Amino acid sequence: MADITILGSGGFGLALAVMCRNMGHDVTVWSKFPEEIQEIRTTGELAGKLAGVKIPSDILLTNNIACVSEKDVVLIGIPTPFLRAVAQEASPYLTKKTVIVNTSKGLEAGTYKRMSEVLQEECPNHPIVVLTGPSHAEELARGIPTTVTVASQDVTYAEYIQDIFTSGTLRLYVNADVIGCEIGGAMKNIIALGAGISDGLGFGDNTKAALMTRGIHEITALGLEMGAEFDTFTGLSGIGDLIVTCTSMHSRNRRAGILIGQGISPDEAVKKVGTVEGYYCCEATHGLAKKLGVPMPINEELYHLLFENGDVRASMRKLMGRPNRHECEHYLTAERLAKLGQIL
Repeated sequence: MADITILGSGGFGLALAVMCRNMGHDVTVWSKFPEEIQEIRTTGELAGKLAGVKIPSDILLTNNIACVSEKDVVLIGIPTPFLRAVAQEASPYLTKKTVIVNTSKGLEAGTYKRMSEVLQEECPNHPIVVLTGPSHAEELARGIPTTVTVASQDVTYAEYIQDIFTSGTLRLYVNADVIGCEIGGAMKNIIALGAGISDGLGFGDNTKAALMTRGIHEITALGLEMGAEFDTFTGLSGIGDLIVTCTSMHSRNRRAGILIGQGISPDEAVKKVGTVEGYYCCEATHGLAKKLGVPMPINEELYHLLFENGDVRASMRKLMGRPNRHECEHYLTAERLAKLGQIL
């Protein structure tokens, strides 16, 4: 059994805490907010984050970041705008044997860095494993069968996390493509916002299918430019995570998008829903796509809507009125064709 600390008392962190404790692991949960710890101690749950799920009483709860010391695994479930600060706070207490597992999905504002890159800077000399994929906390905590991906530059560490987290209700697949896994996990939230906006406008299944399909095309194009592998985007951290986030009411990104489509301002929608990672990631992706010269028309229009007071229906007309193109043209560069020829 492993000794695990989870940084963050959000829904997913608590869901993993419940799952790990049920497997027999020793689990500590850290929260920056004393009132959340007190609510769990008093009521046995955190209704605002994971309503109806009882937190086992033998999970240790603390506000002391030194709880990461001497742990086998430190799992981080912190919203992306705050991840670097928490990592800086925890880093002096980490011990050499500790494997860091990140579940946060997004890009750092301004630097456009992936979360594993941020963690590597703040917690050097520690192996970083990315855990991502279609996994709503509300279902994971209730033992509903779930499958995710774990990725690391050294797959030995991903395999270690696979071994200790696999249960009768959670199955993990190992992937060596850290870039692809993180890009897929981060940017599907943007497309889910768009899918929600489509729902809020009263559009149908055809529109949502188009957004999802062309959305994964944009995500893949950017990921390939960054050095990711094509196959990753057809897997759990790509199309799998996109499907669950665009279609479920568990998705905060989709729920915020619905409100925006119904006429509520983006700022107000985010306040109503809570943490909406796609909102922040859209802005970072806009800058990154410009920097790398990758066309991302859906992200471009969402950026216009979210941050430039754009008109939803005008954006839809603009997307539908783009010049005719071939479907897969961004993938078929000479270099990729040559690589494909070698494979075939």
